[in-house]
Amino acid sequence: MVAHDMAYVELFTRDKLAAVDYFETAMGFTRVADSVEVDRSSILLRQGDAQIVVTSGRGLWKFLDEHGDGIADIAMTCDDVAATRDAALLAGAEPVASPHGSTVVSGFGDVVHTLVPAAGGPADRMPPGRTWRPVGRAARPQGRIRLLDHIAVCLQGGSLDAYADRYREAFGFSRFYSEYVSVGGQAMDSVVVRSATGGVTFTLVAPDPGKEPGQLDAFLERNGGPGVQHLAFLVDDIIPAVREFKDRGIDFLTTPDTYYDLLVERFEQLRGIVDELRETQVLADRDEWGHLLQLFSRSPYERNTLFFELIQRQGSRGFGSSNIRALYEAVERERLTAG
Repeated sequence: MVAHDMAYVELFTRDKLAAVDYFETAMGFTRVADSVEVDRSSILLRQGDAQIVVTSGRGLWKFLDEHGDGIADIAMTCDDVAATRDAALLAGAEPVASPHGSTVVSGFGDVVHTLVPAAGGPADRMPPGRTWRPVGRAARPQGRIRLLDHIAVCLQGGSLDAYADRYREAFGFSRFYSEYVSVGGQAMDSVVVRSATGGVTFTLVAPDPGKEPGQLDAFLERNGGPGVQHLAFLVDDIIPAVREFKDRGIDFLTTPDTYYDLLVERFEQLRGIVDELRETQVLADRDEWGHLLQLFSRSPYERNTLFFELIQRQGSRGFGSSNIRALYEAVERERLTAG
């Protein structure tokens, strides 16, 4: 009665071809298969262990009108689909009708979770319930992205504990980390929940309703409520990955130069690469296990409802208090600049 690993995430979009081009051309994903249904069509993309389904069509208009382009489904594998569904319903989730006949339960906002049997091999990784047509395209050489490290979920203020408890009771997740970040008159709470295998990690974030409105409040307004704020992709070497992705057209957020002056004072062992970090704008921090390096992209979507993160872990299993603050400040600067 537990969820184990990430099967795939599904992006609903008005412009499927542009969305697929971004993942293929800029991020190095490979188009694996296509599926055409009565009211929607989908393209399956894969890189490393990360799978993304990009879907568009008239059957999605209600979601797109309310939320804009964004993640609509986070599918998870489990040993016993029926038992996991029952546990989720007892924990407060709702059953959701699926156009594919799959077992689906509510998650947060209008984002759902499709529950699929644990994969037995490459063919079993295809999202179930659809007729997939392989595109016959040769897979790219090993790309920069290894897997989907974590998913950042933005929730209403004051709801983090309730959702963290639901994921524990429904899917066997445990609380891994919590942090409260205050920036000026704004503040956010965060709780990280993780499956026992470590294959699924959600960073649940919410604005402090007692503070001034900030970037999380703005996201909730743009998104029409709770939703996935960003996807974080794990890479082995973030500096060349950022350079490569920039050359392919990805726009990343910027970091004040003073950040890197302070970085050397905090982490002497990073002195040798601080110039490269400054050039690529990559952030660095450490936890009790090791270092982590991170950087956010700008959103490629009209309503700014979803963006992406690259993360490299050098032994680290956490998220780093200083990086959380710096990343929060970077997104807030972007919001203020955009007006």
